[in-house]
Amino acid sequence: MIRKAVALSLIINFTSFASSAEFTGSAGLDLRYYLQDSLYPQQERTYASAYLSPEIYAEFNDGQDTLIFNPFYRVDEHDSERTHGDIRELQWAHYRDTWETKIGIGKVFWGQTESVHLVDIINQTDSVESVDGEAKLGQPMVNVSYFTEYGNFSVFVLPYFRERTFQGTEGRLRPPLAISDAIYESASEESNLDYALRWQSSIDDWEVGLSYFSGTTREPELITQVSDSGELSINPYYAQIEQVGVDLLKVSGAWLLKMESIYRQGQSEDFAALVAGFEYTQEGVFGSRYGLGYLAEYQYDERDDNFFAIAQNDMMLGLRIMANDIAGSEILVGFVKDLDATSTYSAYIEASSRLSANWRWSLDGYFFSSDDQDDPFFFLRRDDHIEFSLEYYF
Repeated sequence: MIRKAVALSLIINFTSFASSAEFTGSAGLDLRYYLQDSLYPQQERTYASAYLSPEIYAEFNDGQDTLIFNPFYRVDEHDSERTHGDIRELQWAHYRDTWETKIGIGKVFWGQTESVHLVDIINQTDSVESVDGEAKLGQPMVNVSYFTEYGNFSVFVLPYFRERTFQGTEGRLRPPLAISDAIYESASEESNLDYALRWQSSIDDWEVGLSYFSGTTREPELITQVSDSGELSINPYYAQIEQVGVDLLKVSGAWLLKMESIYRQGQSEDFAALVAGFEYTQEGVFGSRYGLGYLAEYQYDERDDNFFAIAQNDMMLGLRIMANDIAGSEILVGFVKDLDATSTYSAYIEASSRLSANWRWSLDGYFFSSDDQDDPFFFLRRDDHIEFSLEYYF
């Protein structure tokens, strides 16, 4: 009788859980076109791909517990490394009045600035997805947060490391050789136990965040090796680091003042980095419904020789055009200039709008220029491209 009662209880709970679950997600088709012939063999001018990202979300225990499952899979026409799958989220969360616990695979974003996210270090970058570094891999974690009048305190325990994704031999946006197997400083490799702490609070008009991270760096250094047979390879090296960070946001009418800064130890050189700037929004331009957002940010990084240190002494200027229509139409144009090199710059345009309640299109363009062989953009100087995407949300 006891077994039957337990089984019946499990069936009832599962039925209740299933009936409360919400099934949503998105799927899309992308076409990426490169404006120049490739620098390296096996690369193409056009790359078509498709992705599927369903999501299941459920609440139970009177809303005190939630479960989310968000897998992701992309198929690419040419680049075998861009054909990949990931679990973006598979996480149980338990909520109480002053604290919450999350266990599983999750996504966490830290930061305030537009052009560079220095303090955002929990999740690994899924760099085959987009060149702007916004796409992230799911991160296994245990997260406990405590909410007080003095701010929110969060602890993250990260038991497994995710390697950054890189383009394959057939892919573009890469160095002369496709990036090979990872090298770790930690003998535990992917199983090294990382952890992070964060405090966040609102103080008058300021949003303030302080963070600390200890463990395997999410931003590897690229090293060149020569095998016994004389073959060259480029390998990502993941060092053990410590990083402290601060991020600030001040809202003052139409002005947003933003800043992020970090200090990192443990890689080939210890360094500080900073990005700071503003965004000013002007609504009803010339009596119309359109809004304009003016952006400017200064980027500084002490590192001299790192493939991923692209913001060493740069200025970003941007313009956001908002149609304020029911379709949510928006265009963002940005220009980043290296203040130390006359010919080094990058530019981008991001435009999107809804076609209906379920359909959305976007058009992105990225452009690079450099004649300095020590600059990361030198390897991307023939990788200017535009990408059109058509997405369906269900």
